[in-house]
Parts: sequence; C-alpha cells; structure tokens
Amino acid sequence: MIDITFKPIGIVHSSFKEPKNVPIQTSASKGTQGTIELYSQYLDGIKDLEGFSHIILLYYFHLASGDALIVKPFLDDQLHGIFATRSPARPNRIGLSIVRLTRISGKIIHIEDLDILDGTPLLDIKPYVSEFDCRKTERIGWLTNRIIRLNQTRDDGRFRDNQT
Repeated sequence: MIDITFKPIGIVHSSFKEPKNVPIQTSASKGTQGTIELYSQYLDGIKDLEGFSHIILLYYFHLASGDALIVKPFLDDQLHGIFATRSPARPNRIGLSIVRLTRISGKIIHIEDLDILDGTPLLDIKPYVSEFDCRKTERIGWLTNRIIRLNQTRDDGRFRDNQT
C-alpha cells in the first residue's frame, strides 16, 4: 500500500466553532455564511471560478476521531457500515460539501449554505455543474424513512474525542 499525503490549499472559516449543533448537511444550512481563506500560492487556480454559482469543497475532518468501519450516523439509532454513511470518522476523514459561491475578494472566497467547522483544512475546490453532478436516484438505502429528519438533526459531537 502506498502512503498518500495531502497539503491544504486553504482554511474554511465559519461561525461553527465546535462540532456540536452543526447542521449535518449543506441542505440543512441554508443561508449560513462563511469564507475560504485560500493560500496565496493557489490564487491562480481560482481564475474563472466566480462564473459558477456553486462549488464542491473537499476537506479534512480535522477534529474527528476514530475510524470505525461500523458507526451510528446522526439520522439513525442503528449501526451502519461507514461507507453507507457520511460520518466524519472515516478511514481517510475526507469531507465533501456543495456550497453556494457568493463572491471572491482576492484570496477570500465567500460562500454560504455551509456545514463546515471553522478552521477546517481545505483540500480541493471543484466547480459544481448540475449536468455533471446531479443524478436522479432510485433508492437511498437506510435513509429512506429518515431523510425527513435532516433539517432538525445537528451534530451531537459523537465523532469527536472518541465519543459514541
């Protein structure tokens, strides 16, 4: 097995200072504003990004602990395989969020509808293009009868400091 090393390209800034009570998905965080502070050496990489209304952020869950293969996700009280959830306590702790891009001011990217903790290391940015990224799903597994709880469910801290 090879080792893979990532270097952050910036830092996400938000009003969420700790995991507890953070919305668990961006669709449950409408209007929440934040910024990305892009490191200067990556500034050329955002040329033409402002033409997109939404962007995909890939980031490192820096405060998550553990990497269990079986977890109890926020929207259920049953255990599920990690790859059937979006739990932050993953083997590689990579997160993904689709956020609204509101404007870019130099190395500061203004975003909203975010569900990311303040100080989160940002690994990559990709433009969201509905023709590429939006798929009609036929099934959503164990979430079928639980998705209606999304807007009321918040992070309870269970994936930080080995809490269950």
